[in-house]
Amino acid sequence: MADSWPALSIFGNEILWLLMLAANFIAILIAYRFFGRTGLYIWIPIATILANIQVLKMVDLFAIGVTLGNITYASSFLVTDILSENYGHRAARKAVFIGFFSLLSTVLIMHLALAFIPNEHDFIQGSLAEIFTLLPRIALASLVAYGVSQLHDVWAYQFWRRLFPDDRLLWLRNNASTMVSQLLDSLLFTAIAFYALLPRGELVQIFLTTCLLKWLVAAADTPFLYLARAMYRQGRVADEPPCTAAATPTIAP
Repeated sequence: MADSWPALSIFGNEILWLLMLAANFIAILIAYRFFGRTGLYIWIPIATILANIQVLKMVDLFAIGVTLGNITYASSFLVTDILSENYGHRAARKAVFIGFFSLLSTVLIMHLALAFIPNEHDFIQGSLAEIFTLLPRIALASLVAYGVSQLHDVWAYQFWRRLFPDDRLLWLRNNASTMVSQLLDSLLFTAIAFYALLPRGELVQIFLTTCLLKWLVAAADTPFLYLARAMYRQGRVADEPPCTAAATPTIAP
C-alpha cells in the first residue's frame, strides 16, 4: 500500500516520523489557538482513536521494527501538560476521562458495527474487521495503560510543579512527569497484552523500543509546551483572556 502515497513514500521512514511528530504538535497548537481549551479536549479522542489504529501497522524505524501510534498517543501527554500548566489539575483530569471514554466507546461501538451482516455488495467488512477486531486482552491492556499512565501524569505534573514552580523549570516538570508516565504506560501495556505469549527477550525489546520512542516524543514536545503557555499568557488563545504569571492556576495540594 506504500504506492498509495508516492509523493510521501520518497522520504525514508525516519523523515516521515519527524514530519508526523511536527504535524501532531502543530495541530495541537492550532486547535488551542483557534478553539481554546475546547480544542485541547477535542484532540484527546483524536489521539487515542488514531493511535489505536496506527499501532496495528509495523514499520522499520532507525533499524528497529516498531509499531506506529507512538507519536500520536504520546501527543496526548502534551495536551494534559498544557492543561495542567494553564488551567490546573482538574482540567487535565477531565481530558484523561474524555480520552478513556472515547477509547472505550470506540471499541464497543465498532464491535457492534462489525456484528451487522454486510450487504452482498459490501467490500469493506473484511478491512474493518482487521482493524477493529481487537483481542479482549489487547483492548484491556490499552485501556488500563492509558488510564493509569495519564492519571499519573496529571498527578506528577502537579507534584513537580510544587517542587519547581519557577517558569524557567517548565521543561523539568514537563519531562519528569511525562517520561515516568510513558514508562508506566509501556510497562503496563506490554505486560498485560503480551506476557506469556511472547519470549521474554522479545517482550523486553518491545518494551524498551516503545518506551524509547515515547521518551523522544516527550523531549520533543517541550518547546511546544512553552509556546502554548506563551499563547495563553498573551491572550492569543480563542475565548481565553490574557493571563499573567501571577494569575496562573492554583496548584493542587
